[in-house]
Amino acid sequence: MLPLHASTPKGKMHRTAYSNGQAAYPTLGGSGGTFSIQPHKFQPRSGPTSLRNRKLGKRLLALFAFCATVLFFVFPNLRPNLGPSPLSYLTSSDDSQLETVRYYDLNNVQGTARGWEREERILLCAPLRDAAPHLPMFFSHLKNLTYPHNLIDLAFLVGDSKDNTIQLLTDKLNELQADPEPKQQFGEISIMEKDFGQKVNQDVESRHGFAAQAGRRKSMAQARNWLLSAALRPTHSWVYWRDVDVETAPFTILEDLMRHNKDVIVPNVWRPLPDWLGGEQPYDLNSWQESETALALADTLDEDAVIVEGYAEYATWRPHLAYLRDPYGDPDMEMEIDGVGGVSILAKAKVFRSGVHFPAFSFEKHAETEGFGKMAKRMKFSVVGLPHYTIWHLYEPSVDDIRHMEEMEKERKAKEAEENAKKERMDKIKDQFDSKSSDWEKEKAEVQNMVQKAKDEAKQAEKPKEVEPKKEEPTKEEIHEARGAEEKKKPQPPK
Repeated sequence: MLPLHASTPKGKMHRTAYSNGQAAYPTLGGSGGTFSIQPHKFQPRSGPTSLRNRKLGKRLLALFAFCATVLFFVFPNLRPNLGPSPLSYLTSSDDSQLETVRYYDLNNVQGTARGWEREERILLCAPLRDAAPHLPMFFSHLKNLTYPHNLIDLAFLVGDSKDNTIQLLTDKLNELQADPEPKQQFGEISIMEKDFGQKVNQDVESRHGFAAQAGRRKSMAQARNWLLSAALRPTHSWVYWRDVDVETAPFTILEDLMRHNKDVIVPNVWRPLPDWLGGEQPYDLNSWQESETALALADTLDEDAVIVEGYAEYATWRPHLAYLRDPYGDPDMEMEIDGVGGVSILAKAKVFRSGVHFPAFSFEKHAETEGFGKMAKRMKFSVVGLPHYTIWHLYEPSVDDIRHMEEMEKERKAKEAEENAKKERMDKIKDQFDSKSSDWEKEKAEVQNMVQKAKDEAKQAEKPKEVEPKKEEPTKEEIHEARGAEEKKKPQPPK
């Protein structure tokens, strides 16, 4: 075999040359920047035996290739996954594609006013914490939704819970999906578990106390973002956030909100109260329009401060969606807002895909859902509320309510004791009166009897007396016999 020579053209350096112009490969002979390979040390021995071995190998290789070809076309189930190689196109149909590749046209998931007719999918998100007492009510609402259930995907995030929320949630979902009616079954269901170190108690006073608001809102924003990022799919056109402690809401709420075709839309949220507290009350004060007073207040606060509505510490004088409610108003009336409450939010999925999220930091002095509303407005999305379309949150008595109820209970018991004492006095007086009355009745009866007797005697005295017949004078013989008889009756003196 002739030696193989390679040389570098004059005036040009080899592409892997060193900086001194030497070639990167060592020269094994010759000079002038050339290298040669001397393979004579590794030449196989030629002879009849080696020639026969090479022929046998070629025959075996040809036989193996023939058998593989027959198996490939006769038994298609034995074909390996060839991927996009040229041979795969010979054995696949026109619509073949890799199993690990999905194609989505996001132009078709923009969200429209009549999504149920276009089969637009909704992702229903529900953050949960110690939510076991509310899950039966929440699932009863899910069953009653009129939007096609197969187009609704459910996503839950359970965090910092100390009760049996996970187990009860799993049982309820199994029961829901096992419904024999296919229309009752939902689409994809996801349960995520993630703790965020939330230490604020779930009672009303702790959750709604002013001191806990900033940290609690930021922690809730993290939970919402984790849930959304894990559950949002390219097939979703809408995202619906719903609290599990909503007590009353229309079954058509998804269609009702969707018909407005807004990027972000919320209903009005109130809560029922006992009659002694007024019967009803605005609940969600986080849906509002911005005011000059609030903007001026924000300029005076620290960079990390978070303004929360409904507290005396922050007098913003904003128009609140809740306070504009008219029970007889048009439920389709819209109101542009800047902050949104998180009890019930319907938003187009493109809002989140564009980068809007729930800030877990102070964004324009707001966090979580109110910060979400501000961010959506900043990115030119439409954000509206419906002041006369109302859903009702579950009534949870606050500490003030409980204190008021205790005071009312004390007043009730005091009044009841006073009424009992008064009744006892009246009964005693009545008993005494009844006793005197009975004595008077007896005396009255006796007097009446005496009067009647006197009347009877007077009548008797007024009647004429009957003349008695005169008795005949006794004769002397009769007188003598009577005296003799008397004498006989007298005792005789002893003789």
